[in-house]
Amino acid sequence: MNIKKTRHKMSGKTTPKQKAKKPRKADTADKHALYEQSVQSTEFEYEFIDDNFKRIRGRKARRLREDFCGTAQMCCEWVRGRKSNHAVGVDLDPEVLQWAREHNVAALKPEEQARVTLLQEDVLAVKTDPVDIVLAMNFSWQIFEERAVLRNYFASVRDSLGDDGILFMDSFGGYDAYREIEEKTRHKGFTYVWEQASFDPMSGHMVCHIHFHFNDGSKLKKAFTYEWRLYSLPEIRELLLEAGFANVTFYWQGWDEDDEPDGNFLPATKGEADPGWICMISAEK
Repeated sequence: MNIKKTRHKMSGKTTPKQKAKKPRKADTADKHALYEQSVQSTEFEYEFIDDNFKRIRGRKARRLREDFCGTAQMCCEWVRGRKSNHAVGVDLDPEVLQWAREHNVAALKPEEQARVTLLQEDVLAVKTDPVDIVLAMNFSWQIFEERAVLRNYFASVRDSLGDDGILFMDSFGGYDAYREIEEKTRHKGFTYVWEQASFDPMSGHMVCHIHFHFNDGSKLKKAFTYEWRLYSLPEIRELLLEAGFANVTFYWQGWDEDDEPDGNFLPATKGEADPGWICMISAEK
């Protein structure tokens, strides 16, 4: 790299200091806040699990456990919803749990904070009091790439549920899910980039990254990286039933008049061969 140097005439005056450069947005960005803005939709999640639990069980859910809870945004959304709601968040990462305490839990009212518990534990081994709902969102459960391990996880979730408890989770697929591609979504001040970096058709193993690009041209590369197995819906149903769940329901998303996903997920027995789909799932104890 060639660096151009500027000579100053010897005038007896001091050379003005260079103006301090503005820090790049990528260097100061909070990746957890960006993730919440671009990936999570806790208002939708709350409404979906609350409505469907009541539809299936005829009563309102009170106790929620959020596995792979990350920033625990959903735990906080849950306790804000009703004064009788309690939430437990489980995650292995101490850094993200600390962020959750300092940002999301701290923003709650004191009586709401008292109804949130965050545990730094393995979801395969954690022991909690019986809950009405276990929620496993954002596909994180796919980290269990061996069928036997995923089945064991489902079985442990079933054991943690009350007598009429329900597991809610999400899945994704479609023929684009097997491709090595990037998808960009613009937000205010930044662009969210979802990259499917690799996929192995023999094992189902895939590597995905989340990047953030900013308006000043800077980039936060690989803010998050995921290594998963891409499971099919029939595999998921089989594993849930093998783990002892009594009934598994898939919820398929509808389309609006502009042929865009409308955000409404309804029980379905058939899907469509879309390039990319997201499916909600419930498994009843």
